[in-house]
Amino acid sequence: MLKQETLTVSALNRKAKQLLEIHFPKLLVTGEISNLARPSSGHWYFSLKDTQAQIRCAMFRSKASGVTHPIKEGDQVLIQGSLSLYEPRGDYQFIVERMTLAGEGALQAAFEALKAKLRSEGLFESHLKRPIPEHPQRVGMITSATGAAIQDVLTVLKRRAPHIEITVYPALVQGKEAPQDLIHALNLAYEHAWADVLIIGRGGGSLEDLWAFNDEALARKMFDSPIPIISAVGHETDFTIADFVADLRAATPSAAAELVALDRDQLLKVLGGFEEWLQQYMQRLISNYRQNLLHLQKRLKHPKHQLREYAQRLDRLEIAMVRGQRRKLSDCQNRLQAPLSDLLRMNPRLWLQSSNEQLNLYQTRLNTAIQRIMERNQQALQHQVGMLNALSPLNTLNRGFGIMLNQQIKPITSHTDVKQGERLYAQLKHGHLTCEVIDADSTSKLPIVDTADTVSA
Repeated sequence: MLKQETLTVSALNRKAKQLLEIHFPKLLVTGEISNLARPSSGHWYFSLKDTQAQIRCAMFRSKASGVTHPIKEGDQVLIQGSLSLYEPRGDYQFIVERMTLAGEGALQAAFEALKAKLRSEGLFESHLKRPIPEHPQRVGMITSATGAAIQDVLTVLKRRAPHIEITVYPALVQGKEAPQDLIHALNLAYEHAWADVLIIGRGGGSLEDLWAFNDEALARKMFDSPIPIISAVGHETDFTIADFVADLRAATPSAAAELVALDRDQLLKVLGGFEEWLQQYMQRLISNYRQNLLHLQKRLKHPKHQLREYAQRLDRLEIAMVRGQRRKLSDCQNRLQAPLSDLLRMNPRLWLQSSNEQLNLYQTRLNTAIQRIMERNQQALQHQVGMLNALSPLNTLNRGFGIMLNQQIKPITSHTDVKQGERLYAQLKHGHLTCEVIDADSTSKLPIVDTADTVSA
């Protein structure tokens, strides 16, 4: 039984990181930015997502400083970089080297994706490309009949090789219908089978203007061509899928005309072209060896990488600390809220205000009660006054009666209280009388009183 190697977690993460960096050295990825964090170190950390998945990304300060457009949450971007793994946490991440906003970047991403797809299928293989005739007699031109490209080709052929015949297969070279129109023109040229070589292209323009020549169906139609094709799209710096599929790429339509109309003076240039091709091949070969060497170097633990990981760890700790402080502050505020509410309820000003309101209420109730008591007492007093008036002797005097008083000013209620000859006083309603008792008899109904003296009150 074979003994299986036992790995530590660190060794496992290190191997996984090496595999990712070796097999995915340079990638273009497009998506939406989320969870963007920019700590004080200058590094950027974010997630790149689409509708189904997301990946963590890190863009270090030296690369982030080169981003000219303001980046924010929700932006659609195109990023270039390589896959890696953050060993301390085992996080799968994308190390970003370049970032552009979507738009032209999205077109560039689609271009790169189609380019990679067709390359993987072998449509760009050099050994499958048909050789261009050295001295063609008939040239077919697929382009706009009214564009500048056809005029440039006719001018060059007339000057360099007027004996060459040319047939134009007109087609749209810009817009949504252009790819199908170009395919239709190619079918006509294939059916005609007249030309020794075909030139397909147009003048310069933006990436959107040249987009018709990045059509997959057009590329496959060019790959299946029975006639050698020269691609001449845009300017020298413009590259399209048609350039890679074509048997030969010319920098401009004029350059394509020069390629099919070689004269003696151009033979040296042809040799120079072979030299350039050889140099490009050697450069690609050297580039491949350089990439292999870089992959081998990445397996070594370089101090720069260690520092970068420490920088990431420090940034993550800083982010976690800031979040922890915010949560701590929020918890403290929540704990202080209840005592603060209690303190506000115990505020003397609020207590005094409440007491004043209660005192005013009691004052109002007291005034109301006093008013009711006074009204009841006043009613009772008036009742007593009425009864007193009813029993008052003054009322008796008002009816014509008098009150008999002795010399001690005491009322006389019986004939036995007086003696014959005694002087008495009679109190009337108006004034009083001084009388002398002549007779005191209980049987007499009408006593006889002799008025001796009358004194006005």
